[in-house]
Amino acid sequence: MVLKLTMAVAAGLILSGCAARYTPTPLAANFPSTKQAKLQASYHWSIVAGAVERQLAVELKKTPTRPLFIAMPADPSPFQRALVTQLTTALVNDGYTVARAPAGALKIDLEVQALVFAANRPQYRQYFGQRMPLASGVWMARELTAPPVENEPLDPVDSEFAPGATPRTEIIVTISVSDQYRYLARSTSAYYVADADHALYGITEPEPDSTRLTRVFKVRGDL
Repeated sequence: MVLKLTMAVAAGLILSGCAARYTPTPLAANFPSTKQAKLQASYHWSIVAGAVERQLAVELKKTPTRPLFIAMPADPSPFQRALVTQLTTALVNDGYTVARAPAGALKIDLEVQALVFAANRPQYRQYFGQRMPLASGVWMARELTAPPVENEPLDPVDSEFAPGATPRTEIIVTISVSDQYRYLARSTSAYYVADADHALYGITEPEPDSTRLTRVFKVRGDL
């Protein structure tokens, strides 16, 4: 076992020493591990609206006081409609004047960009587990092969992560405050979206290319 480990380390050192100093394109590398929230309930939408309102409030304090008008996107999705409503509520409750008409007001625009990645995007397994005592102050995580049943205790650390596969679908939400000349405040954030909830975000996946499913056969001889 020790010999195999030593050989593996030596091989790694040799390979790293042989890495090319010059390449025609940059080498693909992973970003440091990060977290991205997954939207799974309308309550999560209100959290997004509240976070956006707090970000915009910091920038709006730097501009002359004017009413705000939130423009509803054309043909809004349920998510966009709810976000406009929730953002209006957050701004009013924070003391801002939200106008019902655009005249004389700063305009707030909402843009949602949907991204549907390939079905075989990288997956990183999430573990469900329970903490089991090994000794005083020492715990071991016991993996479960499926989500725990109701009322079964989980380690709070495990419950931080959304269960299931990494969603294919993500959205980028951008909120802009502007007048006719310039942007005065802007907020952009990204979220995972459950793949089964496409309709709530106005996402329509492209139809499969029918030409790829067509085969041409050459027939020889009499029919």
